[in-house]
Amino acid sequence: MSDLDKDILKDFVNESKRLIQDLVELLEAIEGDFSQVTQLEEFGQKVDRIMGAAQSLALLVPPEHALHKVADCAALCKAVGYKAAHIKGNPQLYDVCVALLLDATEVLRKGLENIENETSEDLKTPFSATFVDRLRWVSQQLNAPELAVQKNNKKMDQNEIDELIRKLGFG
Repeated sequence: MSDLDKDILKDFVNESKRLIQDLVELLEAIEGDFSQVTQLEEFGQKVDRIMGAAQSLALLVPPEHALHKVADCAALCKAVGYKAAHIKGNPQLYDVCVALLLDATEVLRKGLENIENETSEDLKTPFSATFVDRLRWVSQQLNAPELAVQKNNKKMDQNEIDELIRKLGFG
């Protein structure tokens, strides 16, 4: 990477860390309060900013660079956040989703802290097998027909989350 590229990466990391702090504060503020379920849409919008920037920058680096894992992790957070924002009448599922998003946001934070190492060992297997099992269960719950979410005329479904899990090394 050139010096300019390193500056761009540093700016991305700094802005993303600020967004992560906002995400954690948002999740902690709504944790255990089902009446705040729609706030998960705001979570999805904020994490989408990280995802979009990471995906754009990832076009400039080799496939093994940590930026790709950060982008995929942010995409998982976005998918769960948007889907969970539409939970109706199930505060227990909401609580599980918020806890899952707190865990995933922490993984995202660690990924950003190590991104300058380019092929960070921490990001090779960023999620525990237990986390992945919980993610798959939550994804199945969120993909009930009444929770179908349209985004650019494309339904976010189980296959999308399964593909992200595979890309993160658990397929």
